[in-house]
Amino acid sequence: MSKKVLIVDDEPNIVLSLEFLMEEAGYDVRSVTDGQEALDAVREEVPDLILLDIMLPKLDGYEICREIRANPQCKEVRVIMLTAKGREVDQEKGLAFGADEYITKPFSTREVVEKVKQILGD
Repeated sequence: MSKKVLIVDDEPNIVLSLEFLMEEAGYDVRSVTDGQEALDAVREEVPDLILLDIMLPKLDGYEICREIRANPQCKEVRVIMLTAKGREVDQEKGLAFGADEYITKPFSTREVVEKVKQILGD
């Protein structure tokens, strides 16, 4: 059974690129474009990993990460933040809110696929 990856980003080009990469790597992919949709999607079906942007409509990535980490059903979910916020303070904040990894945009597609495989143990 393929592992589930939830992509949370409001930039269509990034979503298309990540969907393609994750499907090519053999993952079951779902995408949403705002913070509330992300939480709703997690409630419907808990993913194995979330690729999470920070700057989103409705709820930001930090809030989503915090909510996921507070949910006992999501204790195994891995979170990789993919964001244009590249300052060290932003990275520290993301990790403090519970992200497993923090990758800044623009990112190497190879790096993202390798990190996902590494975190999911593939």
